[in-house]
Amino acid sequence: MVDLGLELDTIASREAFSGVVRVDSPDRPVLERAYGLADRRHAIPNEAGTQFGIASGTKSLTALTVVSLIEEGLIELSTTARSLLGDDLPLIDADVTIEHLLSHRSGIGDYLDEEVEIDYDAYLMPVPVHELATTEQYLPILAGAATKFRAGERFGYCNSGFVVLALIAERVSGVPFPELVRERVCGPAGMADTAFLRSDELPRSAAIGYLEVDGAWRTNVFHLPVRGTGDGGIYTTVADISALWNAFFSGRIVSLDWVAEIVRSRSDVPAESGAVARRYGLGFWLNASTYAVTMSGGDTGVSFWSSRDPHSSATFTAISNTGAGMGALTRYLEELLF
Repeated sequence: MVDLGLELDTIASREAFSGVVRVDSPDRPVLERAYGLADRRHAIPNEAGTQFGIASGTKSLTALTVVSLIEEGLIELSTTARSLLGDDLPLIDADVTIEHLLSHRSGIGDYLDEEVEIDYDAYLMPVPVHELATTEQYLPILAGAATKFRAGERFGYCNSGFVVLALIAERVSGVPFPELVRERVCGPAGMADTAFLRSDELPRSAAIGYLEVDGAWRTNVFHLPVRGTGDGGIYTTVADISALWNAFFSGRIVSLDWVAEIVRSRSDVPAESGAVARRYGLGFWLNASTYAVTMSGGDTGVSFWSSRDPHSSATFTAISNTGAGMGALTRYLEELLF
Protein backbone atom coordinates (compact mmCIF):
# COMPACT_ATOMS: atom_id res chain seq x y z
CA MET A 1 0.00 0.00 0.00
CA VAL A 2 1.45 3.34 -1.06
CA ASP A 3 1.76 5.99 1.64
CA LEU A 4 0.94 8.88 -0.67
CA GLY A 5 1.76 11.61 1.83
CA LEU A 6 5.15 10.12 2.61
CA GLU A 7 5.96 9.70 -1.09
CA LEU A 8 5.05 13.31 -1.82
CA ASP A 9 7.02 14.53 1.18
CA THR A 10 10.06 12.64 -0.08
CA ILE A 11 9.79 14.02 -3.61
CA ALA A 12 9.13 17.56 -2.41
CA SER A 13 12.15 17.46 -0.09
CA ARG A 14 14.44 15.99 -2.73
CA GLU A 15 13.32 18.44 -5.44
CA ALA A 16 13.09 21.53 -3.18
CA PHE A 17 9.44 21.96 -4.16
CA SER A 18 7.73 25.08 -2.80
CA GLY A 19 3.95 25.04 -3.14
CA VAL A 20 0.82 22.99 -2.53
CA VAL A 21 -0.32 19.59 -3.76
CA ARG A 22 -3.88 18.28 -3.58
CA VAL A 23 -5.26 14.89 -4.63
CA ASP A 24 -9.02 14.28 -4.93
CA SER A 25 -11.09 11.12 -5.15
CA PRO A 26 -14.50 11.34 -6.86
CA ASP A 27 -16.27 12.74 -3.80
CA ARG A 28 -13.66 14.21 -1.45
CA PRO A 29 -10.09 15.43 -1.09
CA VAL A 30 -7.72 12.58 -0.31
CA LEU A 31 -4.68 14.64 0.58
CA GLU A 32 -3.35 18.19 0.77
CA ARG A 33 0.29 19.02 1.39
CA ALA A 34 1.98 22.43 1.61
CA TYR A 35 5.72 23.00 1.33
CA GLY A 36 8.12 25.93 1.43
CA LEU A 37 7.55 29.64 1.87
CA ALA A 38 4.97 31.95 0.30
CA ASP A 39 6.98 35.01 1.40
CA ARG A 40 10.68 34.44 2.07
CA ARG A 41 11.33 37.88 3.54
CA HIS A 42 8.75 37.42 6.29
CA ALA A 43 9.07 33.61 6.54
CA ILE A 44 5.37 33.09 5.77
CA PRO A 45 4.80 29.42 4.89
CA ASN A 46 2.72 28.13 2.02
CA GLU A 47 -0.61 26.73 3.24
CA ALA A 48 -3.40 24.72 1.65
CA GLY A 49 -5.36 27.94 1.06
CA THR A 50 -2.49 30.00 -0.37
CA GLN A 51 -3.24 31.71 -3.67
CA PHE A 52 -0.72 31.09 -6.46
CA GLY A 53 -0.31 32.45 -9.95
CA ILE A 54 -0.95 29.70 -12.50
CA ALA A 55 0.57 31.30 -15.63
CA SER A 56 -0.88 29.61 -18.75
CA GLY A 57 -3.32 27.58 -16.68
CA THR A 58 -5.36 30.77 -17.15
CA LYS A 59 -5.92 29.79 -20.79
CA SER A 60 -8.42 27.13 -19.73
CA LEU A 61 -10.50 29.76 -17.92
CA THR A 62 -10.24 32.01 -20.96
CA ALA A 63 -11.54 29.20 -23.17
CA LEU A 64 -14.50 28.61 -20.86
CA THR A 65 -15.28 32.32 -20.82
CA VAL A 66 -15.21 32.53 -24.62
CA VAL A 67 -17.32 29.38 -25.04
CA SER A 68 -19.90 30.82 -22.63
CA LEU A 69 -20.16 33.83 -24.97
CA ILE A 70 -20.64 31.44 -27.89
CA GLU A 71 -23.43 29.66 -26.02
CA GLU A 72 -25.07 33.03 -25.47
CA GLY A 73 -24.97 33.69 -29.23
CA LEU A 74 -22.63 36.69 -29.09
CA ILE A 75 -19.98 34.99 -31.26
CA GLU A 76 -19.39 31.63 -32.97
CA LEU A 77 -16.43 29.33 -33.37
CA SER A 78 -16.37 30.44 -37.01
CA THR A 79 -16.37 34.16 -36.17
CA THR A 80 -13.22 35.77 -37.52
CA ALA A 81 -10.99 37.79 -35.26
CA ARG A 82 -10.75 40.47 -37.94
CA SER A 83 -14.51 41.10 -37.79
CA LEU A 84 -14.12 42.20 -34.16
CA LEU A 85 -10.68 43.80 -34.18
CA GLY A 86 -11.44 46.58 -36.66
CA ASP A 87 -8.21 48.36 -37.55
CA ASP A 88 -6.29 46.85 -34.62
CA LEU A 89 -3.62 44.18 -35.17
CA PRO A 90 -3.55 44.35 -38.99
CA LEU A 91 -1.00 41.53 -39.22
CA ILE A 92 -3.65 38.99 -38.16
CA ASP A 93 -4.98 37.36 -41.34
CA ALA A 94 -8.64 37.74 -42.29
CA ASP A 95 -9.37 33.99 -42.09
CA VAL A 96 -8.27 33.49 -38.46
CA THR A 97 -11.27 32.33 -36.43
CA ILE A 98 -12.18 31.99 -32.78
CA GLU A 99 -11.71 28.22 -33.12
CA HIS A 100 -8.22 28.69 -34.56
CA LEU A 101 -7.29 30.87 -31.59
CA LEU A 102 -8.75 28.50 -28.99
CA SER A 103 -6.96 25.47 -30.46
CA HIS A 104 -3.56 27.13 -31.04
CA ARG A 105 -3.96 26.70 -34.79
CA SER A 106 -4.21 30.39 -35.74
CA GLY A 107 -0.65 30.85 -36.99
CA ILE A 108 -0.55 34.43 -35.72
CA GLY A 109 2.74 35.81 -34.46
CA ASP A 110 3.45 35.52 -30.75
CA TYR A 111 4.77 38.26 -28.49
CA LEU A 112 6.25 35.50 -26.29
CA ASP A 113 7.09 32.70 -28.72
CA GLU A 114 7.41 29.39 -26.86
CA GLU A 115 8.25 27.48 -30.04
CA VAL A 116 11.79 28.79 -29.63
CA GLU A 117 13.98 28.19 -26.61
CA ILE A 118 13.16 30.64 -23.80
CA ASP A 119 15.07 31.55 -20.67
CA TYR A 120 12.17 32.16 -18.30
CA ASP A 121 14.49 33.78 -15.77
CA ALA A 122 15.33 36.55 -18.24
CA TYR A 123 13.37 39.79 -18.55
CA LEU A 124 11.07 38.80 -21.41
CA MET A 125 8.43 41.51 -21.64
CA PRO A 126 9.08 43.92 -24.54
CA VAL A 127 7.64 46.86 -22.58
CA PRO A 128 7.86 47.81 -18.89
CA VAL A 129 5.73 45.30 -16.99
CA HIS A 130 3.77 47.98 -15.14
CA GLU A 131 2.32 49.06 -18.50
CA LEU A 132 0.54 45.69 -18.86
CA ALA A 133 -2.42 45.98 -16.50
CA THR A 134 -5.39 45.77 -18.89
CA THR A 135 -6.06 43.74 -22.02
CA GLU A 136 -6.11 46.80 -24.25
CA GLN A 137 -2.62 47.72 -23.02
CA TYR A 138 -1.29 44.56 -24.71
CA LEU A 139 -2.15 45.90 -28.18
CA PRO A 140 1.28 47.53 -28.79
CA ILE A 141 3.21 44.33 -28.05
CA LEU A 142 0.82 42.20 -30.14
CA ALA A 143 0.89 44.50 -33.14
CA GLY A 144 4.41 43.73 -34.38
CA ALA A 145 4.19 39.94 -34.45
CA ALA A 146 4.15 38.67 -38.05
CA THR A 147 2.13 35.62 -39.11
CA LYS A 148 4.03 32.33 -38.67
CA PHE A 149 1.86 30.00 -40.77
CA ARG A 150 -1.57 29.85 -42.42
CA ALA A 151 -4.56 29.44 -40.12
CA GLY A 152 -5.46 25.78 -39.56
CA GLU A 153 -2.20 24.45 -41.01
CA ARG A 154 -0.82 23.01 -37.76
CA PHE A 155 -0.63 23.35 -33.98
CA GLY A 156 1.53 26.23 -32.79
CA TYR A 157 1.30 27.21 -29.13
CA CYS A 158 0.52 30.93 -29.03
CA ASN A 159 0.22 33.27 -26.06
CA SER A 160 -0.87 36.16 -28.26
CA GLY A 161 -3.86 34.15 -29.45
CA PHE A 162 -5.32 34.00 -25.96
CA VAL A 163 -4.72 37.71 -25.39
CA VAL A 164 -6.64 38.31 -28.62
CA LEU A 165 -9.44 36.07 -27.29
CA ALA A 166 -9.61 38.15 -24.10
CA LEU A 167 -9.73 41.32 -26.21
CA ILE A 168 -12.55 39.90 -28.33
CA ALA A 169 -14.44 38.75 -25.21
CA GLU A 170 -14.24 42.25 -23.76
CA ARG A 171 -15.45 43.87 -26.96
CA VAL A 172 -18.46 41.63 -27.53
CA SER A 173 -19.53 41.65 -23.87
CA GLY A 174 -18.63 45.20 -22.86
CA VAL A 175 -17.15 43.82 -19.63
CA PRO A 176 -13.46 44.00 -18.58
CA PHE A 177 -11.88 40.57 -18.89
CA PRO A 178 -11.12 39.97 -15.17
CA GLU A 179 -14.75 40.69 -14.31
CA LEU A 180 -15.94 38.53 -17.20
CA VAL A 181 -13.96 35.52 -15.96
CA ARG A 182 -15.30 36.06 -12.45
CA GLU A 183 -18.90 36.24 -13.69
CA ARG A 184 -18.83 33.37 -16.17
CA VAL A 185 -16.36 30.90 -14.66
CA CYS A 186 -15.45 31.65 -11.05
CA GLY A 187 -19.00 32.44 -9.95
CA PRO A 188 -20.68 29.30 -11.33
CA ALA A 189 -17.80 27.15 -10.05
CA GLY A 190 -17.71 28.70 -6.57
CA MET A 191 -14.09 29.83 -6.94
CA ALA A 192 -14.11 32.54 -4.27
CA ASP A 193 -10.32 32.80 -4.02
CA THR A 194 -9.53 33.16 -7.74
CA ALA A 195 -8.78 36.55 -9.29
CA PHE A 196 -6.42 38.54 -11.51
CA LEU A 197 -4.32 40.05 -8.73
CA ARG A 198 -1.70 42.75 -9.27
CA SER A 199 1.83 41.53 -8.55
CA ASP A 200 2.71 44.83 -6.88
CA GLU A 201 -0.13 44.64 -4.33
CA LEU A 202 -0.51 40.97 -3.47
CA PRO A 203 -2.50 40.16 -0.33
CA ARG A 204 -0.93 38.16 2.49
CA SER A 205 -2.87 35.12 1.27
CA ALA A 206 -0.96 35.07 -2.04
CA ALA A 207 2.43 33.50 -2.65
CA ILE A 208 5.20 35.64 -4.11
CA GLY A 209 6.93 34.06 -7.10
CA TYR A 210 10.68 33.52 -6.81
CA LEU A 211 13.66 32.72 -9.02
CA GLU A 212 17.17 31.89 -7.87
CA VAL A 213 19.95 34.11 -9.22
CA ASP A 214 23.58 33.51 -8.23
CA GLY A 215 22.47 31.69 -5.10
CA ALA A 216 20.03 34.42 -4.00
CA TRP A 217 16.24 34.38 -4.20
CA ARG A 218 14.60 37.28 -6.06
CA THR A 219 10.93 37.94 -6.68
CA ASN A 220 9.46 37.75 -10.18
CA VAL A 221 7.82 41.17 -9.99
CA PHE A 222 9.96 42.59 -12.82
CA HIS A 223 9.53 39.56 -15.09
CA LEU A 224 5.76 39.29 -15.62
CA PRO A 225 2.92 41.68 -16.47
CA VAL A 226 1.72 43.50 -13.38
CA ARG A 227 -1.74 42.05 -14.02
CA GLY A 228 -2.48 39.13 -16.30
CA THR A 229 -5.09 38.65 -18.99
CA GLY A 230 -6.29 35.86 -21.30
CA ASP A 231 -2.96 34.10 -21.74
CA GLY A 232 -1.91 33.93 -18.09
CA GLY A 233 -1.61 35.49 -14.68
CA ILE A 234 -4.70 34.58 -12.67
CA TYR A 235 -4.19 33.57 -9.00
CA THR A 236 -6.05 30.67 -7.43
CA THR A 237 -5.94 27.88 -4.81
CA VAL A 238 -5.87 24.10 -5.07
CA ALA A 239 -9.40 23.98 -3.64
CA ASP A 240 -10.69 26.38 -6.29
CA ILE A 241 -9.08 24.30 -9.05
CA SER A 242 -10.85 21.23 -7.68
CA ALA A 243 -14.11 23.20 -7.71
CA LEU A 244 -13.42 24.25 -11.31
CA TRP A 245 -13.03 20.64 -12.46
CA ASN A 246 -16.25 19.64 -10.69
CA ALA A 247 -18.21 22.52 -12.19
CA PHE A 248 -16.75 22.01 -15.67
CA PHE A 249 -17.54 18.31 -15.96
CA SER A 250 -21.01 18.71 -14.42
CA GLY A 251 -22.02 21.33 -17.00
CA ARG A 252 -22.35 24.25 -14.59
CA ILE A 253 -20.04 26.59 -16.56
CA VAL A 254 -20.92 25.56 -20.10
CA SER A 255 -23.29 22.83 -21.25
CA LEU A 256 -22.21 19.20 -21.35
CA ASP A 257 -22.38 19.29 -25.15
CA TRP A 258 -19.81 22.08 -25.07
CA VAL A 259 -17.72 20.21 -22.50
CA ALA A 260 -17.46 17.37 -25.02
CA GLU A 261 -16.52 19.84 -27.76
CA ILE A 262 -13.85 21.49 -25.60
CA VAL A 263 -12.12 18.18 -24.81
CA ARG A 264 -12.34 16.89 -28.39
CA SER A 265 -8.82 16.73 -29.80
CA ARG A 266 -7.93 19.25 -32.50
CA SER A 267 -4.21 18.45 -32.69
CA ASP A 268 -1.59 15.88 -31.86
CA VAL A 269 1.17 17.86 -30.19
CA PRO A 270 4.79 16.85 -30.85
CA ALA A 271 6.16 15.45 -27.60
CA GLU A 272 9.27 16.92 -26.04
CA SER A 273 12.05 14.51 -25.18
CA GLY A 274 10.96 12.25 -22.32
CA ALA A 275 7.52 13.88 -22.08
CA VAL A 276 4.10 12.24 -22.32
CA ALA A 277 2.49 12.55 -25.77
CA ARG A 278 -0.29 15.08 -25.67
CA ARG A 279 -3.16 16.40 -27.74
CA TYR A 280 -4.98 19.71 -27.55
CA GLY A 281 -8.65 20.59 -27.54
CA LEU A 282 -9.99 24.09 -26.91
CA GLY A 283 -7.94 25.58 -24.08
CA PHE A 284 -7.21 22.21 -22.45
CA TRP A 285 -4.44 19.62 -22.90
CA LEU A 286 -5.36 15.96 -23.44
CA ASN A 287 -3.18 12.98 -22.59
CA ALA A 288 -2.70 10.89 -25.75
CA SER A 289 -2.70 7.54 -23.91
CA THR A 290 -5.14 8.06 -21.01
CA TYR A 291 -8.41 9.92 -20.43
CA ALA A 292 -6.68 12.69 -18.47
CA VAL A 293 -7.54 16.32 -19.23
CA THR A 294 -4.98 18.87 -18.07
CA MET A 295 -4.50 22.54 -17.30
CA SER A 296 -0.89 23.63 -17.00
CA GLY A 297 1.34 26.67 -16.88
CA GLY A 298 4.87 27.75 -16.17
CA ASP A 299 6.71 31.05 -16.08
CA THR A 300 9.29 32.86 -13.99
CA GLY A 301 8.52 31.91 -10.39
CA VAL A 302 5.35 30.03 -11.37
CA SER A 303 4.62 26.33 -11.95
CA PHE A 304 1.17 24.75 -12.27
CA TRP A 305 -0.25 21.39 -13.29
CA SER A 306 -3.71 19.95 -12.71
CA SER A 307 -5.17 16.82 -14.30
CA ARG A 308 -8.58 15.17 -14.12
CA ASP A 309 -9.74 11.77 -15.37
CA PRO A 310 -13.38 12.49 -16.34
CA HIS A 311 -14.24 8.78 -16.08
CA SER A 312 -12.96 8.09 -12.57
CA SER A 313 -12.97 11.76 -11.41
CA ALA A 314 -9.51 11.22 -9.93
CA THR A 315 -7.80 14.61 -9.80
CA PHE A 316 -4.53 16.12 -8.71
CA THR A 317 -3.28 19.68 -8.62
CA ALA A 318 0.19 21.01 -7.90
CA ILE A 319 1.00 24.73 -7.76
CA SER A 320 4.37 26.26 -6.97
CA ASN A 321 5.92 29.69 -6.49
CA THR A 322 9.26 28.58 -7.93
CA GLY A 323 10.22 26.51 -10.95
CA ALA A 324 11.61 23.55 -8.98
CA GLY A 325 10.22 20.06 -8.51
CA MET A 326 7.01 20.23 -10.53
CA GLY A 327 8.07 17.68 -13.14
CA ALA A 328 8.96 14.97 -10.63
CA LEU A 329 5.74 15.45 -8.65
CA THR A 330 3.43 15.43 -11.65
CA ARG A 331 5.10 12.42 -13.26
CA TYR A 332 4.66 10.45 -10.04
CA LEU A 333 1.01 11.46 -9.61
CA GLU A 334 0.08 10.82 -13.25
CA GLU A 335 1.55 7.33 -13.13
CA LEU A 336 -0.15 6.59 -9.81
CA LEU A 337 -3.63 7.95 -10.61
CA PHE A 338 -4.03 7.55 -14.36
